[in-house]
Amino acid sequence: MDTAYKVLSSDADLFAAALAQVQVYVIQLEDGKPHVIADYAGPVQKWTPEYILLAGMTYRRDEYEFRVQLNNK
Repeated sequence: MDTAYKVLSSDADLFAAALAQVQVYVIQLEDGKPHVIADYAGPVQKWTPEYILLAGMTYRRDEYEFRVQLNNK
C-alpha cells in the first residue's frame, strides 16, 4: 500500500505544519536519481524563503522537499 503525503511547498503549508507540530520528512532532490529520504526530522521550528529549520538542522528549500504523512481514513 502506498503512503499518502503532502508536500510542504508554501509558507502557509509550513505554518500549518508548525502549528500542528507534525513530523516532517526531508526528501533529498537529485537530478536523475530517485528521491531519497534524507531525514525523519521532526516538527518545523523556523523557516525563511531560503531555509527551513527542523529539529535543530537547517535545510535549503531549493535542495530538499518537505513532506508530512496524511492520515489514512
